[in-house]
Amino acid sequence: MNLNIAWLYPDLMSTYGDRGNIIAVTKRAEWRGIDVIVKDISLGTAVRELKSSDLIFMGGAQDRQQKIAGRDFLERKSPIMRDMVERGVPALFVCAAYQAVGRYYKPYQGDRIPGPGIFDLYTEHSGDQAKRLIGNVVAEILPSFWGASATPESDSGHARMTKRTTIVGFENHGGRTYLGPALKPLAKVIKGFGNNGEDGFEGAVYKHAVGSYFHGPLLPKNPLLADWLIQRALETKYGKRIPLPALDDTLEYRAQTAVLNRI
Repeated sequence: MNLNIAWLYPDLMSTYGDRGNIIAVTKRAEWRGIDVIVKDISLGTAVRELKSSDLIFMGGAQDRQQKIAGRDFLERKSPIMRDMVERGVPALFVCAAYQAVGRYYKPYQGDRIPGPGIFDLYTEHSGDQAKRLIGNVVAEILPSFWGASATPESDSGHARMTKRTTIVGFENHGGRTYLGPALKPLAKVIKGFGNNGEDGFEGAVYKHAVGSYFHGPLLPKNPLLADWLIQRALETKYGKRIPLPALDDTLEYRAQTAVLNRI
């Protein structure tokens, strides 16, 4: 078995250790005997490289880098990504990428920046730098995330972690994201701000695509999500359920527990 991972704009959108998400998925697949090829998809990359991918990742960025990538993303990459997400290709969009796949982003100054509407959401900047949503954050994955056929109890590799639905991370965003009716949140905030600091929810899920404000990075601290993405990628590519052998995640969950104890 093999997986091709598309890493969008690694030279422009990879803040707060988001590169660790690629490392986590790659290693957790390789430890199970799955060959992985990571393809850097940036401004000059042919779109065919994206089309042939089995999993998509796009990370966070500062405003300047996000603007540089913005036109290329909207005009060349997002139409392909929309089709891929619609047919079940899994994806992870973090922070600026999470905002970019919505219907629009309203910056602190200037007009709305249109988005591709891959996710039914919009983001508006608070207009006050003193009110950035920043700090360590804890959330509980919602039951709706697992769907009818996959739960933390049934998903391969995690039968022994029947109650591991807490996720931890770090957030730093001035934008407030609001989900539309076609989109479900990923998790309920326990500590921190999440999407907008108002409704108590963090992230979003559409089919097999996940959006989140969790930097830190997200997947090394929360291997349950990394394995969910791997398994969805394999199922979509090969058209059948492929059990993942369990890994010893003792160190990963000790690290997560340390974060929980601290905050």
